[in-house]
Amino acid sequence: IDCHCHLAAPEFLTDIDTVIEQARKAGLLALVAVAEHSGEFERLIELSDKYSGFVLPCLGVHPVQGNPPQEQRAATLQDLQTALPLIEKYKEHLLAIGEVGLDFTPRIASTEAQKNEQRQVFIEQIEIAKRLDLPLNVHSRSAGRPTINLLKEKGAKKVLLHAFDGKPSVAMEGVKAGFFFSIPPSIIRSEQKQKLVKQLPLEFICLETDSPALGPEKQVRNEPMNISISCQYIAQVKGLSVENVMEVTTQNACKLFPKLQQLFRR
Repeated sequence: IDCHCHLAAPEFLTDIDTVIEQARKAGLLALVAVAEHSGEFERLIELSDKYSGFVLPCLGVHPVQGNPPQEQRAATLQDLQTALPLIEKYKEHLLAIGEVGLDFTPRIASTEAQKNEQRQVFIEQIEIAKRLDLPLNVHSRSAGRPTINLLKEKGAKKVLLHAFDGKPSVAMEGVKAGFFFSIPPSIIRSEQKQKLVKQLPLEFICLETDSPALGPEKQVRNEPMNISISCQYIAQVKGLSVENVMEVTTQNACKLFPKLQQLFRR
């Protein structure tokens, strides 16, 4: 299960059907598709209708808004206000709220005011997830500890920290709180992700691609079918069979996203 990918991204505009078919052929059971801003919501819902039971949508306001890299900025409460009516409209369709979180990369959030507004946007979305009884699909770049602390403080229960870039010791605080961590194919070129996987118990690991980003090769479009690269690498690091890692990460995804269990029972 690809627990975090961006199927509404412009990089997939021309050949999304092929990308999804290739994911099916590669043996994936489901694609958890996240949004970054309200402009992507309708597209994601369309894809989830077209590929019902295979593409599962999450809606949320990402902590980074605007077009990369020149116009990127921190999310504001206004961005959230625009998104709220659509989240409400499609709430029955949602697998989770996401992609939400904090991003304290200096070029995005250099002032306390920017960080605080991001916090407010995140807190409101944690509350929405609690009200709708939905998990959270979370971004925490350069903000690992503040993100985990805020989630714990607000009593968030079902949480996926995607492509976590912090220290393993900080990640272990998340594990203690029962949070899951998803690992992208870029692990094969990231020493930080390799260290993280060594420390994380398999029972708290999920697979993701973050397509079109975080692929095995830098600057090359990533696709959900590359999930096998994450799986193989985790198996290698943990000294386990690929089948074992596949099975446990799938079980983990079903614990994290309860609606998946209903799908697979059908």
